Amino acid sequence: MELLLAVTIGILVATSVYMMLDRNVLRFLFGLVLLSNAVNLVIFAAGRLTVGAPPLIADGAYAPDGPIANALPQALVLTAIVIGFGLLAFALALVYRTYMSLGTVNSDEMRIAEPEEAKK
Repeated sequence: MELLLAVTIGILVATSVYMMLDRNVLRFLFGLVLLSNAVNLVIFAAGRLTVGAPPLIADGAYAPDGPIANALPQALVLTAIVIGFGLLAFALALVYRTYMSLGTVNSDEMRIAEPEEAKK
């Protein structure tokens, strides 16, 4: 299972880097989202993918009785998903506003117009 997850992470990272090298700001943004998903999978893989019981301790015990699932990676990934969604929504709003102002999403064509006084 870990090998399949490692190959999937590698494909996601390679695809996201390819997308982030494009001059289109929207493709860069989607590459960034894909990279954040790959990082979430890395966090899951670092927390070990084992079948275990919920991370609960019985009444009166100081430690769990058997193998338990690690809850920390799940909490980290859930937090990362929420933050990533907020970042995506904000970045999409910025890209939309940039497109409305400049008329393009190509980073090479984005130029701020010079004032008329500077041209003279």
